[in-house]
Amino acid sequence: MELELYTSAFCGACAHARAVLAQAERLIPDATVTEFDVVRHEDRAVAEDITATPTVIVRDAGGAEVFRASGAPTLAQVIVAAAKAV
Repeated sequence: MELELYTSAFCGACAHARAVLAQAERLIPDATVTEFDVVRHEDRAVAEDITATPTVIVRDAGGAEVFRASGAPTLAQVIVAAAKAV
């Protein structure tokens, strides 16, 4: 399962989202966090309809989106989303 984090350089909440996802990655077997800076990965951010940072997308093993959060999600939200992704 993929935990995607979309960030920007001057995003204060991005650090909190990054910490939540790092904790989730340690707790959830087979979870991988990938971070995308919206400036460096502008085409991807546009294609994914990212309108705010941080945005977190959880994808199942097939790549389907099962959860999206604008703003920093809680660890509980990420764990519930991970359960949907299995």
